[in-house]
Amino acid sequence: MESSDAQRVRDGSQKRSAIDLIMNQIRRKASFERRQRPVGFLFRPGENNDRKSKGIPEMKESDSSEGKSTVSGTGAEVASRTTFNGVSVKCDRIDLTDEMNIYTDPVDMEVGSVVGWGRVKQFVEKLGKKPDSQALNLSHCDLTATDMVELATLLPFLTQLEVVDLSWNDLVGGSLKALTFHLQHVGKLSILRLCGCRITAQDLTSLGESLDSVPLLEIVDLSWNAGVGGDSLHSLTGQLRSGCMIRELRLVDCQLIDADMKALGQALPLMSSLEDLDISCNRITTGGMKELFSCLNATHGLKTLMLHMCGLEQDGLCILGEALQFFPTLERLDLSANKGASGGLAKMTKNLAQMTHLSCLGIHLCSLSEEDVMALVQVIPSLSALTELDVSSNKKIGDALQSLLTALPLPKMRKLLLNNCGLSTDSYQALGSAVPSLSQLERLNVSWNKSVGGNLGLLLGGLLSTCKLQELRLSSCDLTTEDVLHLASASKQGVLSQVKQLDLSYNGTVGDAGWAALFDEAGGLKALEELDVSRRPASSAAASPWLAGLLEALPKLPSLMHVALQHWVLQQEERDKLDNVMNKRKLTVECDKQSLPPT
Repeated sequence: MESSDAQRVRDGSQKRSAIDLIMNQIRRKASFERRQRPVGFLFRPGENNDRKSKGIPEMKESDSSEGKSTVSGTGAEVASRTTFNGVSVKCDRIDLTDEMNIYTDPVDMEVGSVVGWGRVKQFVEKLGKKPDSQALNLSHCDLTATDMVELATLLPFLTQLEVVDLSWNDLVGGSLKALTFHLQHVGKLSILRLCGCRITAQDLTSLGESLDSVPLLEIVDLSWNAGVGGDSLHSLTGQLRSGCMIRELRLVDCQLIDADMKALGQALPLMSSLEDLDISCNRITTGGMKELFSCLNATHGLKTLMLHMCGLEQDGLCILGEALQFFPTLERLDLSANKGASGGLAKMTKNLAQMTHLSCLGIHLCSLSEEDVMALVQVIPSLSALTELDVSSNKKIGDALQSLLTALPLPKMRKLLLNNCGLSTDSYQALGSAVPSLSQLERLNVSWNKSVGGNLGLLLGGLLSTCKLQELRLSSCDLTTEDVLHLASASKQGVLSQVKQLDLSYNGTVGDAGWAALFDEAGGLKALEELDVSRRPASSAAASPWLAGLLEALPKLPSLMHVALQHWVLQQEERDKLDNVMNKRKLTVECDKQSLPPT
């Protein structure tokens, strides 16, 4: 599934209405007037004589309906008119080229670090963030081009800065040069995150030109920027030099095309330190795969390769399989959400068997067939380091999972996700038999498998007192009252003492006696942080028979922070009691709006 941030970008919520822009201008004007430094140097004399009386407007300008800023001449100049949702809005102009030399006056530099840090604190706190001399986190701060100019003047006072995160500020796009021009002041910078900033090709060029100023840069995240793709990536990669320190590069959902894959492939030999490459959510053609993987032989130290939702098909898996031989140190491989890969897993398993360091394999939502699983079974014994396996949401593999479970290195497994994979009765029994050997298991998800209902005791009975299970998900398993009684018994025995997340949602077949028994033994869930007992949206039932037991159990659950009770009917007195509990401790209760009043 996509993250909420990724979905926000896909839904086009970056686009702002004229009202949003005007209100933002008013807010920025008020905050800017509180800043204690002259701002006249930002504007060209005579351009607007009444600017002082009107304040400083928002700097999101463009000559296109997308609101993208234009770049002309030798520097970036913000356009004077932009269109939002069909409404034309006039804005003043700022020449970002002139600001490149601001605050280099020796008098300013003599102010001292104390005064400079005060300005940094004022700027950061104004945006609702906590100042930190080593980490500048300004994500989701609604930054504008004007803010980027001011931030650039603060870099000389942040010489210890190691982390910069400007993610999810969609007005930053087109004005990044104002900041990158001064990166020489933060030579210790190692992490740069610019997710969802509407980065342009000109921004990429500016960033590339500044890379020499930050030789220690190790992590670059430009995810969810459509402007990075479309044959623009070379604007950045073309500036890379041999021996650069980048070890983590993330380009999730950047609308990369074959030309970008070629540019990335050509840059890989320059990134000899690269360990983590994430190009998920970019539809990669067979040609693009060839362009990229033909150069992966230069990345012998690659440890993580993320190809989630890349439109991979059987030919793509074949190309990937051939490339696997060039990075034997690979530890994490994610091929999830590539439905076209169905039936092609056997084309890469030959080289997959050589991945003796592979610890995490994700192939959920790939429409896997039983033949795919059997091909995987053949190489599992060679994957001696495997500790995490996700084959969830492959509904046709239920019968084949019996063979897979037998082949897994059970004593080493820490995460096993089998939800929504049509787990057959025989496969579920094989899982029950394997539980005593899963001594290191921390996460188990068998949700949406009806074979679990009425048989949960088989699974829980194999848990040992030394069980390390921290997450147990049993959503929509047709659990019965007897199943939850087994769960209560396991809690009483202490085998669930380390469980932090327990998901029992969408099990409407559980009777009141089951829920009451579970909460009576809730003391055995002392590490519990999240509990979900919600019902299906189309159903409802009274919570009265067991809610008192839950309320009495809360003092025994000091770590509990979130409880989901959706689609349970609560009486007014019960709502008041829950509201009282929420006010007394850090606890979030998720209910239907009509069931719980706002706090």
